[in-house]
Amino acid sequence: MIEITDSFDKVQWDNFVSDHPHGNIFQTTEMVEVYRQAKNYEPVSLAAVDTVSGDIFAVVQAAVICEIRGIGSSFSARSVIHGGPLAFESREGTEAVSVLMGQYNALMKKKAIYTQIRNIWDIQESKQMLESLGYTYSDHLNYLIDLDRTADTVWQSIHKSRRKGINRAEKAGIEIKKIENDAELVDSYNLIEQTYRNVRMPIADISLFRAVYNLFAPTGMADFYMAIQDGMPVGTRVVLKYNDLVYDWYAGSKKEVEYVDEALVWCVLKENAGTYKTFDFGGAGHPSKPYGVREFKRRFGGKEVNFGRYEKTHDKFKNRIAEVGYGIYKKLKCGQF
Repeated sequence: MIEITDSFDKVQWDNFVSDHPHGNIFQTTEMVEVYRQAKNYEPVSLAAVDTVSGDIFAVVQAAVICEIRGIGSSFSARSVIHGGPLAFESREGTEAVSVLMGQYNALMKKKAIYTQIRNIWDIQESKQMLESLGYTYSDHLNYLIDLDRTADTVWQSIHKSRRKGINRAEKAGIEIKKIENDAELVDSYNLIEQTYRNVRMPIADISLFRAVYNLFAPTGMADFYMAIQDGMPVGTRVVLKYNDLVYDWYAGSKKEVEYVDEALVWCVLKENAGTYKTFDFGGAGHPSKPYGVREFKRRFGGKEVNFGRYEKTHDKFKNRIAEVGYGIYKKLKCGQF
């Protein structure tokens, strides 16, 4: 018999995630602690456990994000499931993940307006189950770069225009280093924040980045890269690393400095080639909608995939109000008023 619980053995959970073929950093208990330390984030972790053996059959970990506090909080909370749910392909696993997500949906009625599942692998086998639970699929592109080869081979697969940009960045004196202290973390965050403002997108509080830096960087689960030109920070890139995957998490750069993004991506690829198997570019938008950096990512020679996303509205009334309110909040957050 299957029981859904938020009380579980952390070691058992992490072993399950580590052993799963699609286990990823977003579903680890370490990420729970990141969310706990981040402003406006609340972790939600549920496991489907066999009541007799105690074995875990499925897990799901979400982050409930609420950027507006007070009276508007119930109209702003959303939940994001990144790289989940996870279940092994078996009769027990299929049954467990269905029950698990049903229980998750019931819980979210009180916590979030909607849930978005951001897929990082092809989950076609779960499509029918998720749709039966009210989730709607939408296309979402991404690019995956094979790192299971030499850096020279990776270089040869990069489009000529990107290689030219990397060489020009070097000639322009752009150097890449890893950040070493909190002051450099603040510089990194400021670059990311300004980049998001430029494209009119709100950005998470610096506490999320500080938690990742303090918890993940010392153990090699995250790298914070900084591009320096003439002694000044001009670009940054943050990647998450788990098992065989390097995940492109956040990036930012000064608009007036050319080729800094090319230099940062190449540094990540070169440093991790031959050690990890895949570099995940973190998404490239809906295929029919404009996405400014899609062409930039495509020209690094990765494989285009369309794993898509799933979304479920838990409260349609609040969602309609939130759509209007979020537009106003977004403008305030991005300094458009």
